[in-house]
Amino acid sequence: MSAVIEIIESSPTLTGNFNGQNLKLRQITVKEYDAMIENGVFDANDQVELLNGAIVEKMPQGTKHSAATYRIAKKFFKIFDEKAIVRIQDAIWLDGISEPEPDIVVAYPKKDDYEKSHPTPAEIYLILEVSDSTLSYDRNAKSEAYSRAGIRQYLVLNLPDKTIEDYREPSANGFQAKQTYRLGQEFNLVAFPEVVISVSDFLPNE
Repeated sequence: MSAVIEIIESSPTLTGNFNGQNLKLRQITVKEYDAMIENGVFDANDQVELLNGAIVEKMPQGTKHSAATYRIAKKFFKIFDEKAIVRIQDAIWLDGISEPEPDIVVAYPKKDDYEKSHPTPAEIYLILEVSDSTLSYDRNAKSEAYSRAGIRQYLVLNLPDKTIEDYREPSANGFQAKQTYRLGQEFNLVAFPEVVISVSDFLPNE
């Protein structure tokens, strides 16, 4: 029987369960993680990201997930043009122990297009995750990390339920406001209140 370490707590310290015994795990820093990438420990075939000091293997993307990500990116490119940079599944720097790769990030425009550094929370207008099999992870671990970092608006596209979960008012204890939108409804963006988004904009035509 193989032994598996189950991560049971990711903040403020990383702990796990190994054969019934709780252990404190050694967190990986962003600096160490980036050094691993630079030295070839991970390559393009390794679908991983760093969250709360843990290297997390990302779930493979199905066709619905990929199509939804492309559909939203195309919509955002059209909306924002030069007003913001739209990044697709690229890394962001949340803090010293988190460098996740959200599905969509809308960030402050920079002349170098973030060539020298990943966007930081102060430079991020919006994060969106497309969720199907990752819904619990996106609602909990990622939501908590984004809130602690001060991300002003976090959207989760819930593909199975065809809804959009809108998280606002970040705090150290999680987002303080959540609204769920369904087909036929619209909502505004925190950083761009003049922009109106329809839930149908993010879902396939059926």
